[in-house]
Amino acid sequence: MDDGKPQNGRTTISRRQFVAGAAAAAGAMLPGMAFAQSAIDSVLAAPSRGGWNDQFDTRSAGSGSVASYQPVFSQNTVSAMQSAIQGYNQIVMAGGWPTVPEGTTLRLGMQHPNVQLMRERLAISGDLPRAAGNGQAFDSYVDAAVKRFQGRHGLPADGVAAEHTFKAMNVPANIRLGQLQTNLSRVQSESVDPSRFVMVNIPGAFVEAVENGRVVQRHTAVVGKVDRQTPILQSRITNLNLNPYWHAPASIVRKDIIPLMREDPTYLERNEIYIYASDGSVIPPSSIDWNTEEAVRYLFRQEPGPNNAMSSVRINFPNPHSVFMHDTPQQSTFSQLMRFESSGCVRIQNIRDLIVWIARDVPGWDRATIEQTVAARTRKDVDLTRPIPLHFSYITAWATDPTVVQFRDDIYRRDGSEQLAMTDAQPAAYQPGEQAYADLPF
Repeated sequence: MDDGKPQNGRTTISRRQFVAGAAAAAGAMLPGMAFAQSAIDSVLAAPSRGGWNDQFDTRSAGSGSVASYQPVFSQNTVSAMQSAIQGYNQIVMAGGWPTVPEGTTLRLGMQHPNVQLMRERLAISGDLPRAAGNGQAFDSYVDAAVKRFQGRHGLPADGVAAEHTFKAMNVPANIRLGQLQTNLSRVQSESVDPSRFVMVNIPGAFVEAVENGRVVQRHTAVVGKVDRQTPILQSRITNLNLNPYWHAPASIVRKDIIPLMREDPTYLERNEIYIYASDGSVIPPSSIDWNTEEAVRYLFRQEPGPNNAMSSVRINFPNPHSVFMHDTPQQSTFSQLMRFESSGCVRIQNIRDLIVWIARDVPGWDRATIEQTVAARTRKDVDLTRPIPLHFSYITAWATDPTVVQFRDDIYRRDGSEQLAMTDAQPAAYQPGEQAYADLPF
């Protein structure tokens, strides 16, 4: 939990400060006007909101309309967030937005009383245009607005309003305002070189490769579980391991491998993981008592190949947490809604595209050479001639322009409100000696 003191060079906002600010904003709401039409009209007419074209084209709406080549870390983002905060403050002062009842799945073609409330909710946040009108019909305007809303909140933009969509919709406006204020401080505290850097947004579970102030690649990622969190850090990418070995740290052996071997004695063999003594000799798994912690004394190494926990590549950078970025044989995890599955390291989808960009200035390591090396399962290291700045960051709200405000779940509960976490999982107490930042093959 943030205590308001600088952490890793960042100024944070404490839970007490956040709650106090949210309470002050809530206290400023006009009594009796929470969902009055006059309040809604005043929000829709506010000049700082940014206007929608009256001839709203539903064909161009949806998740695509929230995409941007603007990096999360840029001065343009700071300006857009400041303007968005002004707009959300107006929404709060006008009474916020209505709560949409949960429990009924709504989709295109339906008629339902809750659709009217959802129209009001989406209109206030700028997702539904004025031209859409009112009513209980879930028409193409509402469908496009729901997709746009889902895209802004990191949800599958399928236009179906169900559990996760309603939870995101029903976070009160004053809480969203506080979230924006908290994250503006985080974005402003980052010092980046816009010419070239890589950013991992932990709660967003994505990676941006930025060059000359523009996102040139954006990758889906899998980051640390609530009880094995990916750390916030700044470093530089220094080298790549192609077809790497994977060495299991003692904490992974204790927490994962020993329990797995108790259940399935063939686990190590199936995953080509070998046990080595201090003299380099190979120890048969059958010689270890898996009902004790005897195995923690040995080295566990997995051979390169398709079953390797890091698959084809590991991206290295100096850091005190022993974390790294890597490929994975578990490609299905990238399609999950909640991509918080690792032991602290960061898995990256389509990582070959990223490492080609990272290694482009290293002579002899073009894409063809990298692909040939990976295919041959040849163990190779690629040292970068120009290390690339890297930022592991925790940003749950940002804006590419004032009318496109992005929100993500506060998965590690650092924003000061339980409503922003969207999950019942509780983060474990941070114990540096026990953190194990490596991924386990299954």
